[in-house]
Amino acid sequence: MFEQAAIAVRDEKGYKQLHALIDAAFDVRDVDVFLDRVTRAKLRVRDFESVLKRGLLGKEAIALYAALPVSDQGLTRERYLRLVEAVPLELRERYFKAYAYY
Repeated sequence: MFEQAAIAVRDEKGYKQLHALIDAAFDVRDVDVFLDRVTRAKLRVRDFESVLKRGLLGKEAIALYAALPVSDQGLTRERYLRLVEAVPLELRERYFKAYAYY
């Protein structure tokens, strides 16, 4: 069975701040609003860099992400994608254009 290697976080403070913003976007009460904003911006929800650059995770998220070391950026992208895939199926179907691979 595959087991991912543990990678230590190097910038704990910035990492926690950025992950708090990402977690807030995927909060059960706010994920519908977040997906609506992604759809209106004509972005794919799995395209983390584009979502980030448009400020959909908050304006301060752009600077926080840029300040992180590359290893922490990779961990952040992985966490974001795990949250994207954890969205309930009914919301994923409602926001099909954001989730589609075309």
